[in-house]
Formats: sequence, C-alpha cells, structure tokens
Amino acid sequence: MKKIIYSPGEPSGIGPDLIIKLSSSKLWEDIRIPILTVGDPKLFVSRTATLKKKVKILELDSLDQVKKNIKGHLQIIKTSKCSNTKPGKLYKSNAQYVLDNLNYSIKQTMLNERTALVTGPLSKENIISIDKSFTGHTEFIKKVTKSKDVLMMLASDQLRVALSTTHIPLKNVSKKITKELIINKVKILNEDLQTKFNIHKPSIKVLGLNPHAGENGKIGREEQDHIKPAIRELRKKKINVSMPVSADTAFSNKSLKETDAFLGMYHDQVLPVLKTLSFGRSINITLGIPIIRTSVDHGVALDIAGTNKSDPSSLILAIKTAKKLI
Repeated sequence: MKKIIYSPGEPSGIGPDLIIKLSSSKLWEDIRIPILTVGDPKLFVSRTATLKKKVKILELDSLDQVKKNIKGHLQIIKTSKCSNTKPGKLYKSNAQYVLDNLNYSIKQTMLNERTALVTGPLSKENIISIDKSFTGHTEFIKKVTKSKDVLMMLASDQLRVALSTTHIPLKNVSKKITKELIINKVKILNEDLQTKFNIHKPSIKVLGLNPHAGENGKIGREEQDHIKPAIRELRKKKINVSMPVSADTAFSNKSLKETDAFLGMYHDQVLPVLKTLSFGRSINITLGIPIIRTSVDHGVALDIAGTNKSDPSSLILAIKTAKKLI
C-alpha cells in the first residue's frame, strides 16, 4: 500500500496549519493515500484549537499502523518534543525538534517501500542557529541518504526548473560552475525525467551563467570554459541538451512548449519565473536520491501562522505528485 510521510517543518510556521486544514476538509479522503504526520501531538492539539478546527489527533507508534484518511482525523507519530508550540515567532529551542522530525522521516521513507516523503517549510535561519553547516532540505536529505549528488527541481503544470547551485551566496556561484558539475546535474535530471516522469527522451534547456550566455566569452568565460564542454560530452551520450542559452529569452511561449526541463545556474535565475507563473501551484522535488521527496513551494509564513489564512494548495499538489511518483 502506498503511504505518505509528512514532515511539517518549522512548528511556528504554517507547516502544521496546512495539514490540519487539509485533514478537516473534504479533500482529505479524496486524496486516497494514507498520510502519517511526524511531530509532537501537543503541537497539533494546540494549533487545532488556535485554528478552531475539529480535528482528532490519533497518536501512532509506527508507520505500519497508519490507515486510510478519515476527515477530521490526523495520524501522528512523535519522535521529539516541541518545546514551544506558539505560532508566529521562531524559537531556537525548536530547531533540533525540526531536524529530529526530518531525520526520522527520511530514514523511515528509505526503510519502507512504496512510501514517499512530503515536507513542509522549515526556517534555515532557525536551524543555522544550532548548526551553521545547514543549508537546506535538499542538502540535508543528500547527507542522510548518503547520495553522491542531488538536484533540486521545482515543477508546475507550466514548467520544470532545476538548479545547478542552490543556497549559496551569488558571489560564489561562478566558482561552483564546472564541467563536472554540469555533467552530473544534467545526468540526474535526464535520468529522473525518464524514470520518474516517464519522458522517453527529455528535452533539456541549459541556461548560461552570464548575460547573453557570455557572448562567446565577451561577457564571461564560464560558458566557453565549462558549460559548453560539458554539453558536448553529454551529447555524445545521446542526451538531448541545449547549448547554453540566455536566461532573458529562455522562457518564451515556444520554448516552454518544446522543453521538458530547464537547468539554471543559480537559485534566483529560474525560480522567479516559476513562481510568477505558478506560485502556490508548484512543488519542490529532490532528484538523485533513493526516495521520493516532494515539498511545498513556499516558506514558513510566520505572519499568517495560526490565523487560518494559509493555503494548502501547494501541499495538496506535493502529496498528489508524490503519490504518482511512488
């Protein structure tokens, strides 16, 4: 039986709110895949009262006990104590709680076939307060799963975008762009588009790092020295990948129709396009790992946590996509 493990992320944000709102709606049973939420039942009892939702918290001891979703019922397993359950403000004392939940969720997904991980938003700022090496969900999942390399991809009905580099300062991006990096990222993207999305021969468009894709070295050498040599090698392996194109013209209507995925060089090169077209209707998918992991496309939203203003649309899409990918 297919199952979903939901790790809600930051307890002071809307991660708990989303699953509470969803479980109290008609859509909960229509999803038709059992969902286990990892977290402190005390947090969910408190947040349910704050949101004025009629949801019964069912505490389980293992994933084996999870049953089909019933409206107004939320199945939860406790792995760690949430020291402060109040919404709207970050508490350093909750940082380890978030990591404990995520670590448990990843390992349980690895151990259980036909199970996928869906994650809510976490606060990197809060976790960095106890672990300065932390850079995000993607990198943490890579570490726990002991994966050689990973790729962050965001997807919606309109487009898919993947990132060569993720959460690093912009000044460091050019140092990271190497022939080896591009080859590894394109290989992961191509393979997972084939195996997880059933696209026989994916069409991948690679963006240049520099304006106008460097103009043959006049505005930067990264395309000439690293990106183009990588693409030539990838094409020898029969991978359908473009030479670097200028990011300012890459997302035309024609290009969107003929491209299965875009590979950007850095975080804010591609995500503004996706979020302009599909904010709240897109999801984050981690590629290159031995588990299925999807996530919402937004942050912790401390300003609306506990107020009933959160929208579970992205969570619903993340769950439905994970179900298809299992």
